[in-house]
Amino acid sequence: MTSPTTIVEIRQISKRIGSKTIIDNLSFDVPKGEVFGFLGPNGAGKTTTIRMMVGLMSITSGDIFIGGSSIRTDFEKAIRHVGAIVENPEMYKFLTGYQNLVHYARMVPGVTKERIHEVIRLVMLENRIHEKVKTYSLGMRQRLGIAQALLHKPSVLILDEPTNGLDPAGIRELRDHLRKLTRDEGIAVIVSSHLLSEMELMCDRVAIIQNGKLVDVRLIKDYVQEGSTAQVIFEVDQAQAAKTALELSMPELAVTIEHDGLLLSLLKEEVAEVNKKLVEAGIKVYGIRTTSKSLEDKFLEMTGSDQIA
Repeated sequence: MTSPTTIVEIRQISKRIGSKTIIDNLSFDVPKGEVFGFLGPNGAGKTTTIRMMVGLMSITSGDIFIGGSSIRTDFEKAIRHVGAIVENPEMYKFLTGYQNLVHYARMVPGVTKERIHEVIRLVMLENRIHEKVKTYSLGMRQRLGIAQALLHKPSVLILDEPTNGLDPAGIRELRDHLRKLTRDEGIAVIVSSHLLSEMELMCDRVAIIQNGKLVDVRLIKDYVQEGSTAQVIFEVDQAQAAKTALELSMPELAVTIEHDGLLLSLLKEEVAEVNKKLVEAGIKVYGIRTTSKSLEDKFLEMTGSDQIA
């Protein structure tokens, strides 16, 4: 049964072109108020899936429901819930940001001047909205594109590679805006990106696809904090002596020397015991810290790929 907070349901969709299967029986849900990341190596099928979601590409089998309406059988009703930027936002550069928004607002019934001002505030473009778009930075154009996509109060915002070409400050700005949108507007944001470190900071949950198939979908924190044991680094003064002492007193542990310390995989309660054994052996312990796998580490582990896109 579908949760009342679910806004997007992808149900066993496949896309075949000739004899080639691009998307193979893909299923996942996206609830309201979540930033959902879509990851996969080059050619995995991310953009194809997004194009099917917004009606730019037909679905071979399966269905996509947005706000309870089918993209296949009730497209107009389903697409009303969606705001999207696929690839780059296209603007009239000779017009101001405000004039662009007024122009797009005419295409959608019911968009008031108040709503135009509301989306300008949401993306924080008040100070530059009456300047020509040709004077905007790439980050500002992205924000104007998001404002345009939000004009009709969608329940879902879909962004394909929104960080392309942005500098670190622009990426951080975009990340903060997306977080604000899910918090203040309660919308779902679906983002595909090849910047895994950014996705780790930006998303609540991610789906990983490879060769058109779903590899996994789960909360970001579950990827980077997987398992009951943690990787723990002990900073010590005599790494080799410390390793020998632990191998004698706790032979069941696997101890690796890392730079100026020891790396061990430990349960929480074992950390204090290891520290005690080191001190008893006359080893000076300068620091104890845990290290967790990044999303990138997990991604490469799961896909066996060095092509991140």
